[in-house]
Amino acid sequence: MRPNSNSRAGLVSILDDDESLRSSMADLLMSAGIPSQSFASAEEFLTTGALKNTACVITDVCMPGMSGFDLQSRLAADKYSIPMIFITAHADGHFRARALRAGAVEFLSKPFDEERLLKAVQAALAEYTAG
Repeated sequence: MRPNSNSRAGLVSILDDDESLRSSMADLLMSAGIPSQSFASAEEFLTTGALKNTACVITDVCMPGMSGFDLQSRLAADKYSIPMIFITAHADGHFRARALRAGAVEFLSKPFDEERLLKAVQAALAEYTAG
């Protein structure tokens, strides 16, 4: 299931419990002309109705409450086909393999290269519009 398509079909949802990181990612995306919205948790994202406007999710792996992996599983169980990009301060080959095996577009370790994040977002948005 895809969210309803509308003028915000390219919206990227950023989920991270670090406010400064959310802000810097939103600024980076804005500078590239990519609209975004930010959330402090997966629960906040799910309860605000933002899912219907989201074409890509950038999520931290480890957050209080629902983790990025938990969100990925929830979206898959609910039949949502939204490309996901994982970011983490806890680089681990097992985490990376798990995320990619479940369909993540990219898995980036903090601090990550901004150009690599932008390329991953562009790939995710292309995947979303092609699907």
